[in-house]
Amino acid sequence: MRVCLVIEGSYPFITGGVSSWVHELIGGLPGIEFALYTFSPAAKQELRYKLPPNVVEHVDVVLTEAAAPKSAERPARRRGEAVRAALAAHLRMFAGSEPELLDFIGSIPEGHSLRRDSVLDKRAWVFIGAQNRRRNPLYPFSDYFWAWKGAHDLLFNVLSARAPEADLYHSVSTGFAGLAALAAKVRRGKPFLLTEHGLYHKEREIEIRKASFVKGYQRDLWTRIYDRIASLCYRNADLCTSLFAENRGYQLALGASPERAVVIPNGIDVKRFSVARRAPDGLFHVGFVGRVVPIKDVRTFLLAAKLLVEGEAGEAGAGPAAGPAGAPAREARFHIIGPDDEDPGYAAECRRLVADLKLEDRIEFTGRKNVLEYYAFLDLVVLTSVREAQPLVILEAYAAGIPAVSTDVGNVSELLEGDRRFIAPVKDAEGVAAAMAYVRDHPGEIAELAARNRARTLATYEKGELLARYGELYERFASPDSASPNAPHDAPRGEAPGPAEGGS
Repeated sequence: MRVCLVIEGSYPFITGGVSSWVHELIGGLPGIEFALYTFSPAAKQELRYKLPPNVVEHVDVVLTEAAAPKSAERPARRRGEAVRAALAAHLRMFAGSEPELLDFIGSIPEGHSLRRDSVLDKRAWVFIGAQNRRRNPLYPFSDYFWAWKGAHDLLFNVLSARAPEADLYHSVSTGFAGLAALAAKVRRGKPFLLTEHGLYHKEREIEIRKASFVKGYQRDLWTRIYDRIASLCYRNADLCTSLFAENRGYQLALGASPERAVVIPNGIDVKRFSVARRAPDGLFHVGFVGRVVPIKDVRTFLLAAKLLVEGEAGEAGAGPAAGPAGAPAREARFHIIGPDDEDPGYAAECRRLVADLKLEDRIEFTGRKNVLEYYAFLDLVVLTSVREAQPLVILEAYAAGIPAVSTDVGNVSELLEGDRRFIAPVKDAEGVAAAMAYVRDHPGEIAELAARNRARTLATYEKGELLARYGELYERFASPDSASPNAPHDAPRGEAPGPAEGGS
């Protein structure tokens, strides 16, 4: 069996939670051949992972580079038909129609991009002008034209790419990867599985709305495109999996059918993270495990660290000046454990903030390290992300017997059992500091909580069992005697396909 994993902007070029999941999925199913079909912002990126031996092919598509033009090889009449079909599909897409749009996708030959025809053909030019007058009559046509062309160049580049041959196409997001997997399903009649860690279309919308250089109508254009691609993927995937019930609700709201939308959480190698604990040294060691990038919001972690340090001296901010039974509060040390080379500008900004806060003697930037060495002595793991799905770092900490404090993102509330003592709003440094102080000042209670969390993690989030679920899905959907890719399927073993729990 050969499975094609379709991935955008992640594995094997970028480290992080999704990439780790992909790497472990491949390594955990050695009896299956995998082809990687990746979509990247630039060519010749450095691999951050050594590919497992069962990766037999890797096709990388640079999103901004079109396939070699073949328009000159096609008769003018055929080119005109393709452009007319593209314009009609464009209107149908935003009107909510799908079957004819899928036919259009299937009619585009692999290796042929419509990006040239889409702006040089007179009909396309007239169409773009009409759209500008209808949607954005107050803006210059040149601005609208370049926004439209930029968006559609990417779409046409994805649809022109040649996918590796496979028995099944498994995309780990919607967006361009999801569109490519859908195109492979339509053209080759193979099953299409979709796994979402976060919600791609929601994440892109947040980024678009925060970007000062993106104008109002451009925001609407990009948001509509990502929403419609997500809906296409949800409606046409043979199975949609999400990490927790709330995200399944969003999938259902955009068109996924209940019997094809299931929850499969991520897992970890619990035994690997069950490290031997080092004898306490009298300090309170706090770890931030993750990349030093804006989405992880290291700045809030640093501000919370300052408040905790001030609380030690009885100044202002978080926590009392004394610990339990009147003992002095343990002096805190902070360890930022993770790569700091993915966004050098942000990393430099964080280091400057450490200096401004006068915390150089308290905070360590470790860079890439074996996190197990730190789990052996950390007293607390803190997550301050502005966006997450199901953060594995919390499960890792639990397996190591370490409590966790986090901002309220993804399914953090579920992992922390809704205990608001350990959950703070996004960017709330005071709330994070108060939670850290609580952990520091209640060691007996926290030790009991950590033991319960470890037992729960072992029972629910063992990686091997969860990866085996995907192996079962591959066997079921890709086997020659399986049902047609377009026929309804029952929910996988152990999953109830009932109504969504929130989020919709």
